[in-house]
Amino acid sequence: MLITFNNKGIYCAQADLYIDPWQPVSKAIITHAHSDHAKPGNKHYLCHQDSVSLLKLRLGDQISVQALHYGQTIHIHGVTISLHPAGHIPGSAQVKLTYKGEIWVISGDYKLSSDGIAAPFEPVSCHHFVTESTFGLPIYRFPQVDTVTADMLAWIEANRKQQKNTLLVGYALGKAQRLIEIAAHAELPIFAHGAIANVQRTLIESGYPLHRVMPTATLDTKALSSPYVVILPPSALGSTWAKRFTPYEVAYCSGWMQLRGARRRKNVNRGFVLSDHADWDQLQTAVQATSAENIYVTHGYKATFAKWLVEHHGLQATEVTTQYENHLLLEEEKDEVI
Repeated sequence: MLITFNNKGIYCAQADLYIDPWQPVSKAIITHAHSDHAKPGNKHYLCHQDSVSLLKLRLGDQISVQALHYGQTIHIHGVTISLHPAGHIPGSAQVKLTYKGEIWVISGDYKLSSDGIAAPFEPVSCHHFVTESTFGLPIYRFPQVDTVTADMLAWIEANRKQQKNTLLVGYALGKAQRLIEIAAHAELPIFAHGAIANVQRTLIESGYPLHRVMPTATLDTKALSSPYVVILPPSALGSTWAKRFTPYEVAYCSGWMQLRGARRRKNVNRGFVLSDHADWDQLQTAVQATSAENIYVTHGYKATFAKWLVEHHGLQATEVTTQYENHLLLEEEKDEVI
């Protein structure tokens, strides 16, 4: 087979390269800049143009990185390689590899609903499709984004009337940018944790038409007049740093908020179901849109989703163990040091 899975990652022997390796390798194609997919120590990186500045922010300016635009092709030892929109976060890409008529697509993380920031997901026809299954259970059917946005703005307005600040929790790369764009409609001052402010600045400098936010590092919170909005990463939730913004109401924004227990465990006032991953229905739609007969199900609810694809769609679906399992936890830990 063109693609195999080993102890370093997803490997293409013909081109001698890895996709999102979890151990240092010579040549790595990176689907997106989240810390579980873009690890340090690789000799050379290949990614989408919009991921270059993000990789350098997270891994250092010294990395050797080559960029491609969506749909642009390169050839390595007879393998044709191209990147295609995944819709997950800015710069996220599916990797297409073609060799002697055999086509593989490694999706990385993806979502089908457009967020107005990342390039929308585009299905790519192939014979073999490697898919995530982060929310690969029937219980995860997300509400429409417009509905969530309206609910969030109504909640911010209710906080404003009570002279309370609004704290919105989301991952520094991807989710935080969506929260800032939503909160901007409330026409209140928006401040951001340093991890988020750094990512926001990097994306704006790369050409993304995003709202600018004020980093909290230099703020004198005692001199601020409530109400205002603060965007913070999960790692700052419940911290002494966050308590500076009292009085406040806090909301956690994630696909995990689909379950009531998740909100209780996070000890927040509200939970908004806003995800950068595909839900149960989107996962099936994406898989079927590729027309692939061979599906390799990675990080998430692998067993459930693979079994469903076999029994209900007649596909050859196989579970694949990867080291992306704790990717959301890793993002929480990394937020503190960006």
